[in-house]
Amino acid sequence: MPQNSNDGQASISYKPLVQDAIVLTGPTASGKSATAIALAQIINGEIISLDSIAVYRGMDIGSAKPTIEDQRAVPHHLIDLVEPTEDFSVACYLSAAHATVEQIRQRGRHPIFVGGTPMFLKGVLRGFDPGPPADWSFRKAVESDLESHGIEALRQRLQQVDPLAAHRIGPNDARRMIRALEVSHQTGVPISHRQIQFDHYQDPNECNVFTLNWQRSHLHERINKRVEQMFEDGFIAEVRSLLEAHGTLSRTAAQAVGYREIMEWISKDGENTNVLTEEVSAHTRQLARRQETWLRSFAERRIIDVGKTDEPEAIAQRIAQNLFN
Repeated sequence: MPQNSNDGQASISYKPLVQDAIVLTGPTASGKSATAIALAQIINGEIISLDSIAVYRGMDIGSAKPTIEDQRAVPHHLIDLVEPTEDFSVACYLSAAHATVEQIRQRGRHPIFVGGTPMFLKGVLRGFDPGPPADWSFRKAVESDLESHGIEALRQRLQQVDPLAAHRIGPNDARRMIRALEVSHQTGVPISHRQIQFDHYQDPNECNVFTLNWQRSHLHERINKRVEQMFEDGFIAEVRSLLEAHGTLSRTAAQAVGYREIMEWISKDGENTNVLTEEVSAHTRQLARRQETWLRSFAERRIIDVGKTDEPEAIAQRIAQNLFN
C-alpha cells in the first residue's frame, strides 16, 4: 500500500458510489455496525467500512472494529488494510472502495457502506479529485513555517491563495490547509475550483443513504458505556502494544480519539485511569457533535430516528422497507 495516496494517481478522479451502494452513517456509538449486520442479513449484503481508523491493523478496540463473530455473520471489507505507521488517504480509500463495490456486485450481493469518517463519506457520496502527487519539499517548508508562526498565519496564507478553501476548512485542520496550498502551488488552480463535485448531490429520494439519529442525551449515554467497555476490554494494553511494536504511529492513527489521549497518558506515566476514561468519553462526545454537524451538510441522507428500546433488527427492517431496487 503506498505511503502517499496521490503517488501515481494524479490523473484519477473517482466518481460517486451513491448510485451503486447503500450508505448507513451516523455519529459514533449510534449503532451503525449492529444495524448494518442485520440489514445485510435481510438483503443479502456485504459491509464496506467507512472508518479511517479501522483500516489500521491492531487498532481494534478504539475503532470498535467488527469482531470475528461479526465478520463470520456478514463479510466485511476495508478493515485491517495497512500498518498504523502508514498514511492512508481519501484517494487510497476510494480506489479500494470502487474495486470492492464491483466485486460485491459481481457476486450478486448488495454493498453497504457503514461508518462516519467525513471525507471518506463525502468521496463515496459525491466523488473525489485527488489532485497532484505530494510535493514533499513544499510540505516540509510549509510545516516549518507553521511551527514558527502558528496555524493562524497558515490560515491567512491560504486565505490569500484560496479564500473559499480557507472558509471551508476547519480553523485547526493544518493538514488540509497545507494540502490546499500545495495543490495551488503545483497546478496554479485553487483546490476549491477542482473539487466542484462536492457541491453536487443526489436527491435523497433517488438514493439509499440513511443516517441513524438519536436524542443527544441517549447518544451520550451510549458513548459513555462504550468507552467504559473499551477500557474494560483492554484499550490501554492495546495502545501499549502498538507503541511497543511500532514506536510511533502515523499522523492519522495518532490523532484518533482515545488513542491520542492514552498515548499522552502513557508518556506522562499516568496512574488515574478514571480521569483518563472520562477524558476519552468527553472527547468522544465532542466528536459525535462534530459528526452530527457535518452530517447535516449532506442533503442525500434520509433520517432514521431511533430510540433506546429500538433493536438493530427492527431498525434494519425499517431501512430495508425504504430501499430502492
